[in-house]
Amino acid sequence: QLQASGGGLVQAGGSLRLSCVVPRIITSVFWSKDVNWHRQVPGKQREFVARMTGGGSTTYAESVKGRFTVSRDNARKTWYLHMKNLGPDDTAVYYCNINPGNQWGQGTQVTVSS
Repeated sequence: QLQASGGGLVQAGGSLRLSCVVPRIITSVFWSKDVNWHRQVPGKQREFVARMTGGGSTTYAESVKGRFTVSRDNARKTWYLHMKNLGPDDTAVYYCNINPGNQWGQGTQVTVSS
């Protein structure tokens, strides 16, 4: 079961780090997974935010380039979304998704106050 965490309330200009973990995932499987981060605002479609492939390549939505960074900790078998210089437009529920397997976490709320 994919678990996302780390959301919260932050002032504009602040930073947060989101985490995504699959408990008891074995190392070889962890390394093989691509992780995608998405976000969704009520009433709007879920949108892509960032990706890291199993090989370590990263892709970012234009709206977050230069502010968000995807990383992973191989020892902790955890993926991260580092977010800085947050603005009110970043307020959303953030989801992690891993492939192959199309597993989704339950989402974590990020709220940025102006």
